[in-house]
Amino acid sequence: MAVVSVPAPGADPAHVGPVAVIDVGSNSIRLVVFSGLERGASTLFNEKVLCGLGRGLAGSGRLHPQGVEMARQNLVRFTRLAKAMGVRRIDLLATAAVREATDGSAFVAEIEDLCGQPVRVLDGIEEARLSALGVLAGFPAARGVMGDLGGGSLELVELADGDAGRSTTLRLGPFSLMERFAGDLPAMRAEIDAQLAASGWARDTAPAADAATFYPVGGAWRSLARIHMQQSGYPLHVVHGYPMRRSQMNELSQVISRLSHRSLAGIEGITRPRLETLPAAALVLSRVLRALDCRKVVFSAFGLREGHLFDLLSATERARDPLLAVATDIAARAARFDMMGDDLLTWTDCLFVGESAAQRRLRSAACLLSDVAWREHPDYRAGQALLRILHYPMSGIDHDERVFLAVTVYARYGGAAEGREALPYLGLLEPDVARRARVLGLAQRLAYRVSGATGAVLKRSALEFDSTARTLRLILPSDGSAPGGEAVQRRFTALAEALDVRQAVVEG
Repeated sequence: MAVVSVPAPGADPAHVGPVAVIDVGSNSIRLVVFSGLERGASTLFNEKVLCGLGRGLAGSGRLHPQGVEMARQNLVRFTRLAKAMGVRRIDLLATAAVREATDGSAFVAEIEDLCGQPVRVLDGIEEARLSALGVLAGFPAARGVMGDLGGGSLELVELADGDAGRSTTLRLGPFSLMERFAGDLPAMRAEIDAQLAASGWARDTAPAADAATFYPVGGAWRSLARIHMQQSGYPLHVVHGYPMRRSQMNELSQVISRLSHRSLAGIEGITRPRLETLPAAALVLSRVLRALDCRKVVFSAFGLREGHLFDLLSATERARDPLLAVATDIAARAARFDMMGDDLLTWTDCLFVGESAAQRRLRSAACLLSDVAWREHPDYRAGQALLRILHYPMSGIDHDERVFLAVTVYARYGGAAEGREALPYLGLLEPDVARRARVLGLAQRLAYRVSGATGAVLKRSALEFDSTARTLRLILPSDGSAPGGEAVQRRFTALAEALDVRQAVVEG
């Protein structure tokens, strides 16, 4: 079908409230309701239905009849549900299957009539651009190549310096490959290699500017990440930011290609319709990594939907740090009296002299997140805080940084240096990084005891640390607004021991 050219609706500065994005893909349709047009927007609702619109498209040229019926019912439900939630902006985006099918235009007209909402059919270039923006929204410093694998197509986009470069769309979606080659993996491999070579993206024909890291996007590839986590015993089951080496991906692809349908069905947490596409999806990923000479893989949970939202933001909002934006939002909602983040950052400066800009950014986020669990029962605060930060849908960080934040807040709430809850994750940190997290957490713990969770009192106290003389001094205000006594001394002593100081003194 001819692509329906509908301009992207511009961001309305006066818009307030949730935004719904409905992604009509070749394999699935999904409704995501975001909290608003803001950096670090929260996901209020997320539901997916595997319709398989693109199943059989390679042979028939038409959308799958059963998929059309499922999509029709669920798109009506999605739009009505979003309106019931009070969403005033609902954007429907259709991709490869709808734009390529001969009956795609009729399907769009029917959905627009049933739902009362326009459907924007993306061409391959626009689909690739929005998916790339999604990766950049989650990893602002991403450098390498983004690959978005849908049921019918693969989009590749170069990423560098916070921007998207050249792109291409290839007919390498699992549905397309499975239908054309009936599960013949050697034939699929030859086709994948041929399309990559013809596209000019293979390293031996046109080297990419910086293709060291590959950022996979799409449900099938996310399933591969989950399988690898289970197989390798990786403790942090968060797809976004999950790293793999090319050699690991090749091994996983070989394992999956050898599994029978019965064995694949035994994999926990992966739906049967998704399992059918895994061998082809794994093969595409391994061949792309080889052709582009990408040595490292970092999975992205952000893609087209998040990229569409990012595209609607103002330039000022786009420029905000996504990690600090989310941490600030959490702090604003969690604060008991006032937000302590900036005051804590300043109060702990003396402990981290000479830190890099990246380290200070992470410390700033940790300070903003320092009181997320005050409502929890005291006996469980440390463990609850650890798990909340480990699994909170934050972006702009890798797994090591996520664990740093979680271990910091764990120590802030009294978690032991090698506490049972934290121990599985400490192995993801270098020893000096783990020590830095513990020192920061213990300093925060002391600060909250001194200040009563109020910035005004914290500002009237001070820490002084001399790393050369190995001395630590806590200066309390003389007006009696900060407590002294055993509780303060105990937390001060814990910090001094973590810093391995020779002399520790409390004054005031």
